[in-house]
Amino acid sequence: MNLPKVDSQIAGLIGKEKERQETTLEMIPSENHSSLAVREALGSILTDKYAEGYPGKRYYAGLEYYDQIENICKERARMLFGVEHVNVQPYSGSPANQAVYFALLKPGDTTMGMSLPHGGHLTHGWKVNFSAKYYKSVQYGVKEDNHLIDYEEMAGLVREHQPKLIWVGATAYPRIFDWERFTKIADSIGAYLAADIAHIAGLVAGEVHPSPVPFVHIITTTTHKTLRGPRGGMIMITKKGIEKDVELPQKIDRAIFPGLQGGPHENSIAAIAICLKEASTLDFKHYARQVVVNARVLAEELLRYGFRLISGGTDNHLILIDLRNKGVSGAEAQDRLERAGITVNKNSIPFDPAPPFKPSGIRLGTPAITSRGMKEEEMKQIASWINDVIADENNCEKVREEVKEMCKKFPLPN
Repeated sequence: MNLPKVDSQIAGLIGKEKERQETTLEMIPSENHSSLAVREALGSILTDKYAEGYPGKRYYAGLEYYDQIENICKERARMLFGVEHVNVQPYSGSPANQAVYFALLKPGDTTMGMSLPHGGHLTHGWKVNFSAKYYKSVQYGVKEDNHLIDYEEMAGLVREHQPKLIWVGATAYPRIFDWERFTKIADSIGAYLAADIAHIAGLVAGEVHPSPVPFVHIITTTTHKTLRGPRGGMIMITKKGIEKDVELPQKIDRAIFPGLQGGPHENSIAAIAICLKEASTLDFKHYARQVVVNARVLAEELLRYGFRLISGGTDNHLILIDLRNKGVSGAEAQDRLERAGITVNKNSIPFDPAPPFKPSGIRLGTPAITSRGMKEEEMKQIASWINDVIADENNCEKVREEVKEMCKKFPLPN
């Protein structure tokens, strides 16, 4: 390796991070472990060239192989998800969402998305984000009694405010989305319906979460999280989307380039192509199924230890815990668990009385630990460790040593 010779300081920090990942349980649900093949493509010579434009219509020369790589990536995404058109150039999920706004709305138009404190994403119209500063944002949420999406309230808000674009998607919603119900609400006023599946893309590809493809016009996603690729983004147009607006693919492509971005990161696009090939295999379907099984077992065990789970459990890869009955804040729980070798994130819960930087909950998930091969028995042990650490911070060091021993049995992929 040349890195230690060129920059021993950075090489040393990368080595320490590798050791940290090897000896801890990464349980933030937006994180995963990519394959060695994905990382090799990401660090390849493809990073050295600009490729402004699209395959067959570039602004620079010397891009014959870049065109082939990007076309392969687009075709693999199109086949995997069953869509009509794909743009693989977004730098990540937020830029992909920004491009959808840029393509479809004018400043001041009305948009709707799930409220961030109820589990939604910043770019779905939360007040501090561009999506609320440049557009009129209306937010829907969950019911206070069961923490499930309040479809009746949402339908009423749609009738009242007539949004031009409606988002479905979340960062902290542990249940299945009822795509058919969303499409009926959107179709009732002729709105565009966009599914942001950044968290569940791998579960959709693995056929353990219903696909939004028959019901929505546009799909955006990141390519890491449950899809297990590099950090990147995609925008997909469905048959329903083209039936609504035959120019929708062109609008999206123009919004990405030249509207919002310059040269795409073709090294990342090559890595995305690899993760899409991996996601088309039977092994990946087994992986996606195990992610969900692990999350459900973990949730059941946590309930047994007296933890309060938002919505009472999970249908997907993530769990949101209300810690108020444990007398510990989300920030304190995050810190304790990190000291014990279990990485989660502090997170607001619906109707949280506490401030965002010291919220009442933590969010955790199973994608990364499932990539290491962990299954139901390991979930039971992890739930026990979480209970021990939350109950008494003096248990952190003891649990840390036990976590290290488990991690030795389940090395990182490749």
